[in-house]
Amino acid sequence: MIRMIGSVIAVTLVLSLMPTSSTAADPVEIEAILPLTGQAAFIGKASAEGLKAAENIVNKSGGIGGRPVKFVVADDQSNPQNDVQLANDLIAKHVAVIMGSALVANCLAMVPLMKNGPVLYCLSPALHPDPGSFVFSGGAAASDTVLVAIRYARQRGWTRIATINPTDATGQDADKSIAAALAEPGNQALQIVDQQHFNLTDVSVAAQIAHIQARNPQMVIAWASGTAIGTVFRAINDASYQVPVLTSQANATYAQMAQFAQILPKELYFAGVPSMEPDQVQDRATKRAVDAYDAALSQLGVRPEVQATAYDPALIVVDALRKLGPDATATQLRDYIAGIRNWVGANGPYDFRTYPQRGLGVNTATVLRWDAAKGTWYGVSAPGGAPLKGST
Repeated sequence: MIRMIGSVIAVTLVLSLMPTSSTAADPVEIEAILPLTGQAAFIGKASAEGLKAAENIVNKSGGIGGRPVKFVVADDQSNPQNDVQLANDLIAKHVAVIMGSALVANCLAMVPLMKNGPVLYCLSPALHPDPGSFVFSGGAAASDTVLVAIRYARQRGWTRIATINPTDATGQDADKSIAAALAEPGNQALQIVDQQHFNLTDVSVAAQIAHIQARNPQMVIAWASGTAIGTVFRAINDASYQVPVLTSQANATYAQMAQFAQILPKELYFAGVPSMEPDQVQDRATKRAVDAYDAALSQLGVRPEVQATAYDPALIVVDALRKLGPDATATQLRDYIAGIRNWVGANGPYDFRTYPQRGLGVNTATVLRWDAAKGTWYGVSAPGGAPLKGST
């Protein structure tokens, strides 16, 4: 009788230690902070779509150890102060990774909190994390995309350039990137003929545009996003000013193009990435990744735009958790991601050893042009900036 009771206790103990079917099916939650409302809602919505597309792909292929993945998204309302509060709440929960935000200013607000983890995977290419830190940045660096745009301008014969950038972190990064690009060998013939700035709260930049127009540049770089870029477009339209305008990838959303349709510049260019011009991707592995990305977005009923800046990092984090386990520490995640090489996503091949904290370099950046008649973008440059023959 005693042996039987002992056996029952032993079996009960084993069963109590085994995961139940419901526990095994509990999702692995990955926290994200995005601007779903406010002036950057366009990019926040696209980022959320990228996370959802990645979530669906992962769950169709077994999730993480048989458990489904769920990206839990909190809205920072495009306000960096909210990011600090939301990030502190997640740190208190001892999460290992946070995805977001999609704005560089919002990411910068969280960076000081990540000195000892968790991993912060910022979805703005304009962030430049310190090598070896717990912070990573999605997409090719803004400095690389600006360099590619400057190379494109030079080879188009546009040597007189004007800029109009906001005074926020994004605009300051753009100013530095433009200056660095002009200092590159071969770009010395280009010159900034006018450099204008404005505040994100300004309702008009008519005076700045008039000043630029008087200097007769051959191209204008406007590195604002969301509501702010609409302010720039409106001033250009009101002045009946026709000049090629180049802006950041963050503005390449169909919703934004629809909202600003009546005031878009006739020649509107964007810093681009392979996922936005799939017909011109030459690398086979990248093409397969882009096709999978397109299919995942199609199942959501949305068209590809800038979602890959969130989609690729989401899959990178999931790959790390599949390898390390869902209970991996922030340090384990950081070290795993920092060692990735030859990982191919919708934005090209990633190599975090060559490009620390980012994985992508200038060789993945391109230039796109908006086709208002067809309502989409098309590539006008090869990776690196060389103009494509027959594409202007």
